[in-house]
Parts: sequence; C-alpha cells; structure tokens
Amino acid sequence: MSFPATRMRRLRASTELRALTRETRLSPDRFVYPIFVTSDRHGPDPIPSMPGQYRWPIDSLRDLARDVYRAGIRGVMVFGLPDHKDETGSEAHNPDGIVQRAIRELKDAVPGLLTIADTCLCEYTSHGHCGILRDGYVDNDATLDVLAQVAVSQATAGADMVAPSDMMDGRIRALRDELDSAGFEHLPMLAYTAKYASAFYGPFREAADCAPQFGDRKSYQMDPGNRREALREAMLDVQEGADILMVKPALPYLDIVRQVRDNVDLPLWAYNVSGEYAMVKAAGRAGWVDERAVTLELLTAIVRAGADTVLTYHACEAAQWLQEV
Repeated sequence: MSFPATRMRRLRASTELRALTRETRLSPDRFVYPIFVTSDRHGPDPIPSMPGQYRWPIDSLRDLARDVYRAGIRGVMVFGLPDHKDETGSEAHNPDGIVQRAIRELKDAVPGLLTIADTCLCEYTSHGHCGILRDGYVDNDATLDVLAQVAVSQATAGADMVAPSDMMDGRIRALRDELDSAGFEHLPMLAYTAKYASAFYGPFREAADCAPQFGDRKSYQMDPGNRREALREAMLDVQEGADILMVKPALPYLDIVRQVRDNVDLPLWAYNVSGEYAMVKAAGRAGWVDERAVTLELLTAIVRAGADTVLTYHACEAAQWLQEV
C-alpha cells in the first residue's frame, strides 16, 4: 500500500466537495439582529464606534423590519434609549415606553419577525447600573421586583420573547412566576446565562448611553477568569425555567459556549458583541483584513463551538454575503 493510505485532501479538492462535506453551515435564520431604538425623529443616527449601525427612530422601524425579514433574518433584539431616566429605571416598564412602542411598531409591520425585548434597567437608570441601588450597592431582590414589571410590560406590548440581561440571582424564576401570573405562560424567556464583566461592551454602552456613572458591574456580571461558574449559572437557569440560554460575549468565550453546549440540552445562543464587531470593522476599513471573509469565519466559529443562534451586528451584511456564495 502506498503512503499515505488516508489522504484527507481528497475531500478538499474542489469548491463543490468542500461544500458537500462542510460540517458547520451558516444561514441568515441563525442570526438575530440587535437594534437600538430612540424617539428622536432626526435619524437614523449613525453610531461612530459601530460603523454601519444606527439609533433607529420609531418611525423608521417599519422599513427596517421589512428589510431584515427579507434578508432571511427572523429575529431582532430591541434596546431602547428613553427620554427620561431616574434612580429606579421606571421608564423601562412604562406601557408607552420606547421599547414597548418599538415592539408594537415592529410587530405591526412584520408580524412574523420575532421581536425580543432586552429586559434590563441599565439604559433607564440615572446611575447606569442594572438594578436598584441601596447605599451604592445593587440590591438583588429589590431589582427582581422591578424587572418582573418590565417583563410583563414588554409581554403586554407584544414581545415574542423577553431576555433578562441583568445577571441578578433568581431572576429567571421571579420573571417566570410573574409572567405566568399575568397570563403569559406561553411566552419564552432567553436567559443571559453567562454574561461576563467584559471590556468588549464599550461601543454598546456608547450606543445605548448606559455606561455606569460610578464603579463597574463586576459585583453582578461574571468574572472573565471563571469557567466552572458558568455551568453553575446555566444549571440554575434551567432549574428556574429558562427556555433558551445565552453566553455573552461570544468570541473570547467560545470555551464557555462549548462547555454549556456539552452539558445542557436547551437551545444555546451566543452574543457577538459590539467590541468584537467594532474591531472587525476597524481592521477591515484599514485594509488589514478581508472583512467579509473574517466575518463569515468568526460567525462559523461561534456556531461550530455549539451556538444554535448568534446575536450579531453583522447579521444583515452576513445574510447578504451568504446569499452571494
């Protein structure tokens, strides 16, 4: 027998063979597009640190929804920039708040577009933290009461899913109980299961105007050095009634995506966050990398690691590129 007997290159010899033997495949319906919504009528307003992304006025959402859906993307995550902020983030559960209005507009324009509401307080509090402060510290249980009101308000507005991103202990059970009591037992919940206290959130905090006014979020978001803790968080969210789990950020935490995937049977999503997006855009614009090739490669890596769905600001461009392949 000639050497080598096994020739791995046989199945790499042509475009067609590589396509037929590819293990991980991307498609637009694996993407969710995060959007920022504002009541400002002078938009869409470009976000400097996130080229190609905008703060969308309410009256532009109908066209955006149609464009996203036509691209084959089946879901959007809605983040709101309120006109008013206070110590308790009360605007987050205003029935006529920015996210609630956005949900109604999106669903009216494209009923089939899955509309996911970010359920958190950081965009609505004057101090920029994700919960209610007591003596400068985020009070876990007091925050749960407010988040439950937010979730019910978003569900009442027509959200297809709520996504608590605050990282308070017990939030999934608290929100599930409140939603069920309000008649929304059918509504699924996406849990930000392993949300790390990451340096990759900078552009998002500019876009959503939600940077903490003092301190940081390390007392409630996860330490980047911890891996086993992510699995504990995942198991707690499963026990409390989460329907989908999510790891955030994605690229620096692919080991966490794989660990959760190997241990939990629920659908698993990953958030390709603003800093990851901004770095690719900056390098692409400088001519240092092929932006299209790098984007599709990194999205493939996230799915290959075990994510069923990717929240990504690349969604619309990536969907177009995939159709051109």
